[in-house]
Amino acid sequence: EQLPKFKAQNPDAKTTELVRRIAKHWRELPDSEKKVYREAYKADWEVYKEEISRFKEQLTPSEITSLEKEILDERLKRKAVTKRKEFIQLGKPKRPRSAYNVYVAERFQEAEGDSPQEKLKTVKENWKNLSDSEKEIYIQLAKEDEIRYHNEMKSWEEQM
Repeated sequence: EQLPKFKAQNPDAKTTELVRRIAKHWRELPDSEKKVYREAYKADWEVYKEEISRFKEQLTPSEITSLEKEILDERLKRKAVTKRKEFIQLGKPKRPRSAYNVYVAERFQEAEGDSPQEKLKTVKENWKNLSDSEKEIYIQLAKEDEIRYHNEMKSWEEQM
């Protein structure tokens, strides 16, 4: 309810700033005015709980299991992303690239294809068709990148 009002008063303000102002306004509201919103929330919550229970009743046991697995996987992904972001903030070095990744990075821009997927498909086919002697260059670059990674990791761990 409040966002359009605050946005009209402050058209240049960012959403985070608007939310802060709305939160401040909420804290200043008397309990009698907050009561209306709390009751509406409770009513909406009851409707939501009923909809969820109806939805769950329609599911088969296998669907329930797969849904629970999806939820768990999503939670684990979010934790992994959070952990990765924390390491980036701490300055952890990037992992070494494989020979294939080095090849893709070098050849992607010049690859034929309209979309990135088509370009990647072309690069992948070219990689498969390379001889072992041609791949050796990229394998060597990947080994050098691995050495770089290990050296950076040692210094990073010493700093930590």
